[in-house]
Amino acid sequence: MDFTNLRSFSPFTWSIYPVICGVFLCFLTLGLYFKHSSQAIEYWIFLGSIPSLLWNSDRVFEWATEVFSSLGTGRGSFYMDGPMLSRYKFLVTCHPDNLEYILKTNLENFPKGESFREIFETLGVGIFNVDSDTWRLQRKLAHAGLRLGEFKALVAETSRKVVEEQLIPLLAHVAEEGFSIDLQDVFSRYAYDINMGMIFGRYENYLDMSFPSNEMAEATDAGQRALVNRNIVPRFVWKLQRLLRIGNEGVMIKALKMVNEYYGEYILQKKADLLAGVQTDHLLSIYIKALADSTSIFASLAKKDNYLKDEMLNLFLAGRDTIKSALTYFFWLVSTTPFVEAKILEELKSSLITSRSTTNRWPWVFRSDDLKGLVYLHAALCESLRLYPPLPLNRKSVVKKDVLPDGSVVTPGMEILLSIYSVGRMPWIWGESCFEFRPERWIAENGKLITDQTSRFLAFNIGARSCLGKDASFTQMKSVVAAVLFNFHIEVVEGHHVCPKQGTTLYMKNGLQVNIKKRTV
Repeated sequence: MDFTNLRSFSPFTWSIYPVICGVFLCFLTLGLYFKHSSQAIEYWIFLGSIPSLLWNSDRVFEWATEVFSSLGTGRGSFYMDGPMLSRYKFLVTCHPDNLEYILKTNLENFPKGESFREIFETLGVGIFNVDSDTWRLQRKLAHAGLRLGEFKALVAETSRKVVEEQLIPLLAHVAEEGFSIDLQDVFSRYAYDINMGMIFGRYENYLDMSFPSNEMAEATDAGQRALVNRNIVPRFVWKLQRLLRIGNEGVMIKALKMVNEYYGEYILQKKADLLAGVQTDHLLSIYIKALADSTSIFASLAKKDNYLKDEMLNLFLAGRDTIKSALTYFFWLVSTTPFVEAKILEELKSSLITSRSTTNRWPWVFRSDDLKGLVYLHAALCESLRLYPPLPLNRKSVVKKDVLPDGSVVTPGMEILLSIYSVGRMPWIWGESCFEFRPERWIAENGKLITDQTSRFLAFNIGARSCLGKDASFTQMKSVVAAVLFNFHIEVVEGHHVCPKQGTTLYMKNGLQVNIKKRTV
């Protein structure tokens, strides 16, 4: 066709182009909203699954659960695709068989991967940011330190000390004055103090009645918020922010500098104490001793730049964030489920009557021996963690092409999101009562705890990378729960809205505003 002579076009020729353009736009519009029959979520041509994800960005955990529920019984996986020509490809799964296969059976094929390490680069060469042989060596050191009898005793004593000297006096003051309080903030302060005590042997008094500020705690929180941002915004955005030192990245740079300075000072002081003959069993001391022994298999770790600082930061964040989340959701669930509260109190009272008199004493702070063998208390904590796991998502990469137990195909370059949050909300996994807070599901007919939940219960991970601090976590949580419930009645402020905050750790978006009253048991 000769485009140089436009006059040769007939009226029909001119009129057909708007029609063609209109038809094209119609197909484009339909295409953008076209939903693949093989997809569990809406799939837009050119844009992939991104619009669905963005539309639900403020409720990702609940949205994923809804998608899984729509798949039907026994189906617990769906794919998410990025824009056309992009390499963005995710498999999202909550199928127990897949989780066990990925986390336990074939762990080597599903490392954290480069994308994870890039996002969480602030964790450095700490245990939660490494794979392969480096991780195995660090795992052995962590296992040796956390399993020591001296460290277990330190956990119990530190828990009792912080609860008795800080937490209970604070709550007693609040109850006496009659004002409401954000319990999530209280547990954040508790978790900060107890982990500073166990790891560094320092007590910051962050739970003081004046609710003091703490620049280290605030710097850590700021860094965490920036990490959450990296998981939400496109990679090029946060990288540009980091280059320009602006926005969340600018805040993270300042926060990380402060953390490194403080941790560096703590490490130098502890080394000086050990040289001076001051013997302590705090985790930092245990690590320093192991790394200083040139004949130890761990001596090579001492040669890694910033290893000790990175490792302490990893362990601190893991301990603080999970305890804060777990306690907050536990007390909310118990406060809204009176029969569970009554059973826990009955069990606690029986324990005290057996071990010692409760006459004319308030407040009561339980010893670790008092809490051993309390089946219902342990079951209630497990049930809370089932519904509200502190780490709601786990992220893995793929090394080699593989077929998961449910038939899902994964290929190199693809990433896998393990929806731990959704596992506890699938009727085909936990029964029709899966949304109910029922500690009884953890207790067998003979009255003993059911411990073989395996891949259905992933609050502490499973397999080789299962949480080494599990026992320490239960010790800390039981110490708080027993003392707080036995001495106080917790009531959620009327009208307070509870919903999850989207992030790497499961916090409450609006905190947990409560009223506290002294209890007479």
